[in-house]
Amino acid sequence: MKQGIHPIYHSDCQVTCACGNKFTTGSTLEKIEVEVCSKCHPFFTGQHKFVDIKGRIDKFKEKQAQGVAYKAKKSLIRF
Repeated sequence: MKQGIHPIYHSDCQVTCACGNKFTTGSTLEKIEVEVCSKCHPFFTGQHKFVDIKGRIDKFKEKQAQGVAYKAKKSLIRF
């Protein structure tokens, strides 16, 4: 292997989750911040929850409501 081209490996990398869980792992980064971990992920907990950071669900529901209103308005106007 070539010397001096590999990143430094930190065996005590601190991982912090948005739920407050902290654990240590090995990584080339000194610290990692994540949004979902094994303590709060629905696959591991069995609880269903939405992680909607950018409001995508609200935008989708708004578009659906506009579509229903448009269809209702269009059905009233008949020639």
